[in-house]
Amino acid sequence: MNDFHSKLITLLGEENVITELPLRKQLSKDFYWYSPVLSEMFEDKIADYVVKPAHEGEIKDILILAVQNNIPVTVRGAGTGNYGQIIPMNGGILVDTTRMNKIIQVEDGSVRVEPGIKLGVVEKKLRELNQELCIYPTTYIKATAGGFVSGGSGGIGSITWGNLWDGNVLELRVITMEETPRVLMVKGEDMMNYIHSYGTTGIITEIVFRTTQRVEWTQCIASFSNLENSLLFSEKAAKDSKIKKRSISTCEWPIPSYFQPLQKVIEPDKHIVILEVEDQHFELVKTLAVEHDGAITYEIPSSNYQKGIRLSDFTWNHTTLWALKANEKMTYLQGSFTLDRYLEQIKLIKEKYKDEFYNHFDWMRSKGELIPQQIPLIRYSTKEQLYEMIAFCESIGVKIFDPHTNLLEEGGWEAYIDSVVQKKKENDPFGLLNPGKIGVITDLVKG
Repeated sequence: MNDFHSKLITLLGEENVITELPLRKQLSKDFYWYSPVLSEMFEDKIADYVVKPAHEGEIKDILILAVQNNIPVTVRGAGTGNYGQIIPMNGGILVDTTRMNKIIQVEDGSVRVEPGIKLGVVEKKLRELNQELCIYPTTYIKATAGGFVSGGSGGIGSITWGNLWDGNVLELRVITMEETPRVLMVKGEDMMNYIHSYGTTGIITEIVFRTTQRVEWTQCIASFSNLENSLLFSEKAAKDSKIKKRSISTCEWPIPSYFQPLQKVIEPDKHIVILEVEDQHFELVKTLAVEHDGAITYEIPSSNYQKGIRLSDFTWNHTTLWALKANEKMTYLQGSFTLDRYLEQIKLIKEKYKDEFYNHFDWMRSKGELIPQQIPLIRYSTKEQLYEMIAFCESIGVKIFDPHTNLLEEGGWEAYIDSVVQKKKENDPFGLLNPGKIGVITDLVKG
C-alpha cells in the first residue's frame, strides 16, 4: 500500500476506498458501448482508485489531497450515460457519489437533493406528496440526480417542460478543485457552465429541481400502417394545448419488433407512437389517432403508472438499447429536425439510406419551441459510413449532436464551450477535473 492510498483510507475508511481491479473496471464504465466508435476508445480506461464519500466535507478532503499529488478526479453516479462522461481518461480517482443519497427538502414547486440519490426514489417521494419531477431520464430508476444534471439533457416530461436548462434546475451547490476548494451557490445563467458539462467545472453536491403538481397519467400505444400518418398524429398531439402530455415517442417499423417485453401487444408492420397523457385527455388522443387512420392498440391505466412495465422504457435512448439486445449491428444518432420540413428531410434520408436508417422521434420543447428530436437507429458498418451519414443529414438542415465523441464541444455543446472553458480555468486551475473531455483546452497550462 502506497502513501497516497493510506491517506485515502485515513480520510474515508478502508471500506470506501476500492482498489480491486475487477470492481475498478466495472465502475470505470458507462453505456458508451452504444457507440462502436467510443467502444474502441474507452476499453482500456480504468481508475486507479474508486472512492465513496458520504458528505461534502469528504469530497473537499479528496480534492485537496488530489491537488497536492497532481492526480485527476472524475465523478460518477450510476453510470447510465452513453457518451463516456464518467470514463477516467487518465486514471486517477473516480468519486462514486451514491452514498450521498438524501432528499434534503421538499417544497411546493421544488425539491433539494444530494447528487447520489436515484431519481426514481425522488419521483416516488414527490408523487406521495402530490408532486412530480418536471423531467427525468428513461433510466430514472437507476440514474442519479447528479449524473442526470452533469451528463444528461432531457427526457420524459420534455414535451412540456423542455430540457434541464429550461428552468428545470433551480440551483446547484458546487465544489471547486483548488488548493482550498470553494463552495459555490449557482443560479440563473451561470448554471449553463455546470449542466451537461460532465463534471469538468466542479463537483455538484446539491441540486434543486423544479417540480410540478402530480398528474394521473395514462400510457398507450397508437399504431399506424403509414409512417407519415404516425408522424402527423404525433405532431398534432404535441401541438395540441388541450392535451396534457408527459411523453410522445414515434418508432418506425421494424423498431417496435425489437421491444421483446411488448411482443404480445405489438402489431406486425405497424409504426407506433408511445404516449403518456393525462387521464382526462385520453379520449381526445383516441379520436385523434382515428383521424389519422390509426388506433390505440394498447393502454396502461394510471392506476398502474410506474408499476411493472413502463412504456417510457421503450423511448428516448432505451430504444437503442432494445435494438442492441436484438443482436442487430446497430448504433444511433441524435438530431433535431426542422418542424416545417421534417417530413421532407425524412424522405430525403430514406431515399438515400433506406433500411440503414430507421426513424425514431421523441418530441420535445427547447426554450418553448416544439422540436422533432430524433434518436434514429443506424445500421453500422464503418466509421466512414457513419460520418458520411452525419454529413448528409446536416447538408439537408438536420442538426446532429454527435453521440460518438468524448469531447463536450463536438457533442452539441459548442455554443457554450467558451464559457465552460473559462469557468473550468477559474474552478479547476490545475486541469484535474475529468480531463480529456474538452478538446479545446488540451493546451491548458497546469499550475
